[in-house]
Amino acid sequence: MDSTSVSKRIFIPHTDVVPGCSIAGVLQQSRPGEPTDGKSIALILHGTMGHKDYLYQKRLALRLPVDSFRFDFRGNHETPGTWRQGALADDVADLDVVVKYLISQFGYKIDLVVGHSRGSIIAFHWLCTSEEGKAVTGFVNCSGRYRMHKIYDNLLPIYKPHFDTRGFYDWKVTVARKEMVARIFPTDLETFANWDTSIVWDRFPANTHALSLHGLNDKTVPPYDATIYARALGTRAPGTHNLYLIEDADHNFTGRQDDIVDTILEWWQLCERGDLKTGVWRTGVRGKL
Repeated sequence: MDSTSVSKRIFIPHTDVVPGCSIAGVLQQSRPGEPTDGKSIALILHGTMGHKDYLYQKRLALRLPVDSFRFDFRGNHETPGTWRQGALADDVADLDVVVKYLISQFGYKIDLVVGHSRGSIIAFHWLCTSEEGKAVTGFVNCSGRYRMHKIYDNLLPIYKPHFDTRGFYDWKVTVARKEMVARIFPTDLETFANWDTSIVWDRFPANTHALSLHGLNDKTVPPYDATIYARALGTRAPGTHNLYLIEDADHNFTGRQDDIVDTILEWWQLCERGDLKTGVWRTGVRGKL
């Protein structure tokens, strides 16, 4: 990180469709004195019931050689609203609002997107469907789910008794050291499971380089989903895809977060130099050295 790097808290007003909602985020500027018009910026997206500073997100922002923006999706941490398991379309709308604000107010060019879990799913959809997404140079997919219906495997046995007796399940979780309850209805799981990830096969930008990171001890999203993304994105040209499997890492890369940051930075450096080739990153499964 450059010694002059500064963090600025920003609240981005949402559209009129969501009155009174401002998206809370942090703009990390590596060289704050430079003009931002036409400058590259990275977006860092959190996962389910996460927030802008958890896991590796803040560490990555502090070490990236480009400016970055990390934020809380609607209903998460400092951004108001109601979080819903199935509201993936709302997350896409939030991302679109953020992108348009950074472009219109600062003149930034979205050059890199890094998503974790649900954040990866949202980023994939945005990259495949937006005009701005077509111009993104690089995308990092951390623990991203492809087979959406597999969510039933882990969660339905837990939720179903509550669905049958109460009609919903109250998920008690700690977010940024605060206890909260997320209410989940059967329709939420159904909407989530029916989200279309297959669009990556024909609509993911041909020029965007992608890196998929996945822990082989991931009990939330099966590691095989990363290989599906490798198949879907590995035959594009000139865009490349690299697959990086980490032997002893879980869904959140517990204890391996510095390794994740190092890997992203190394990959991005090669990406900017034009030295990437499709294949398995670092030539194989990687564990603790």
